[in-house]
Amino acid sequence: MKKPPLPKPTTPLFLGIEGGGTRTTALLVEGADRVLYEASLDAGNLKLLSDRELQWRLREIASRLPCPVTALGAIAIGLAGTRTDPDRDRIRRAASRIFPKVPCLATNDLETALAAAPEKPGMAARVLVLSGTGSCCYGSTPEGRTAKVGGRGHIIGDRGSATEIGLKALRALVAQADRSGTWPKLGTLILDALALNVPDDLIDWSIQAGKTDLASLAIPVFRAAAQNDPLARGILAEAAEALATDAAACAGHLTEAGQPVHFILNGGMLLNNPAFAKDMARRLRQKWPGARVEALTRPSVWGAVALAKSQPPRFTSPGKTGPPSGLAPLTALLDSPTEHRNPRSTKLDTMPLGKAVNLMLDEESRVPHAIARERATLVKVIETIIHAFQNDGRLCYIGAGTSGRLGVLDASECPPTFRAPREQVQGIIAGGQRALWSAVEGAEDDATAGAEAIRFRNVKSPDVVIGIAASGRTPYVWGALAEAKARGAVSVMLCFNPTIKTVLKQNPEAFHPDFVIAPDLGPEVLTGSTRLKAGTATKQILNLFTTLAMSRTGKVMSNLMIDLNPSNVKLRDRAQRIVSELTGTDRAAARAALEASGWVVKAAYEVLKKP
Repeated sequence: MKKPPLPKPTTPLFLGIEGGGTRTTALLVEGADRVLYEASLDAGNLKLLSDRELQWRLREIASRLPCPVTALGAIAIGLAGTRTDPDRDRIRRAASRIFPKVPCLATNDLETALAAAPEKPGMAARVLVLSGTGSCCYGSTPEGRTAKVGGRGHIIGDRGSATEIGLKALRALVAQADRSGTWPKLGTLILDALALNVPDDLIDWSIQAGKTDLASLAIPVFRAAAQNDPLARGILAEAAEALATDAAACAGHLTEAGQPVHFILNGGMLLNNPAFAKDMARRLRQKWPGARVEALTRPSVWGAVALAKSQPPRFTSPGKTGPPSGLAPLTALLDSPTEHRNPRSTKLDTMPLGKAVNLMLDEESRVPHAIARERATLVKVIETIIHAFQNDGRLCYIGAGTSGRLGVLDASECPPTFRAPREQVQGIIAGGQRALWSAVEGAEDDATAGAEAIRFRNVKSPDVVIGIAASGRTPYVWGALAEAKARGAVSVMLCFNPTIKTVLKQNPEAFHPDFVIAPDLGPEVLTGSTRLKAGTATKQILNLFTTLAMSRTGKVMSNLMIDLNPSNVKLRDRAQRIVSELTGTDRAAARAALEASGWVVKAAYEVLKKP
């Protein structure tokens, strides 16, 4: 039954929302500390929520409040997985629909947990040391600089977490049993906790175990340690050392050694196990003398409330992410031909299918002519790619959505077609691997992420980076190209918005790619669907780049692929035909030469052409 609304408040109301991998917590506070409402809902990791699901979660919170949303003075929302400005913008846009005209601060759950601890005067930095199912260290300085160590999941991170303790326990007890021939006490407790009968039952269990399953094994580890089991005590000592090391490293990213730092402990591993927390704190003080180490004394959602109260509010009215510093104004590119309505297809939904087929084919037939008008620039770019290949350089495509997928596709075809090293032609897509088959919310709006992708691929001269953006205004691509040029690589923008050339001329001080290829394809048959003509044109242009560059670097003879990788029956048959045609020998001789050379076409050709 829904609670009756509260009387009109006499002091401001503040709503704090914190979401993590297991639950979302909401807290409504009046004045200083008077709690009016609190609730726990389903998980709230931003990376696992679509925009619609995020709105549903916020709408559920709003529907339960004992007051109208118009009574709220401000809200702060901290969700796990929030890392970038576009992430925060996603939260604000969703909040604007549920809490219109209410000031909102959007951040991550680490920031809210850190804000839940009272500030201590004279501290050079504050560092949150979190250990629960996962683990992470996150810190900030009074000037606003932040640092993060850990928090990369239980496969490659989460040092000192319950998950790592459970996994290490399994491995350690099995190793000890194998070497000693006796089953350790810790193993007995774990079998009991899992309702398993014999050690080999752990094999099937571990294959199916998820993160939370592994984390649950921390309980018998702590129980065994309380019984002075040396194996369990050693595992917990390693976990405490890992947490202390990461916490000190996080502080070191923020200030110099010896400066006063306030370390705040949070998470079930530290809050529910005093002896473990004490051991970790002792180790931390050895690594950072003078450290002030304290446990968080109230739920971290209070940090969201504190942020709602104290931070300068930012209204939740939707807005577009602006271009990164140094770039031409992307808003000038909004009027892209790819977004116009095609007057020939306004009755697409009702015209006879035969006529619709003819219309789409006719529109597609215009693509080559539009591309041909960019011939001079295409030749220069291909020459640049040839130079890169001849000097151990790489070709990197980078894009979002369909554009990114086409770049990855062309890159993936080069090793089998030309026996090119996998790293020679690379495809980078906003949102990473998952974006190859499903949309990743907000990925294309993050210019910083584009730059980071280029940095971590170690792009440099003489590499060539080709940004693909049908509309010409994708921040992720612009960020990548700017970073590539700054690192000495050749930067190329491929788009289908001719306005880009005018915009760049009007902004001579802004970043300019080395080359711009912008065929005018006109509007799509289906308005805005750039997988159509823009997708076709992208594929054709990428074909030009790699085919012609490879043909000039020893991968093609005549019009035959002399360096393909015959990895299946069809390609082995093709390899025999290529060798036979180039050398004038019969298929049997060609096959024998290929088998002798390990199916390397070029090597077989050279053997047969010897006098």
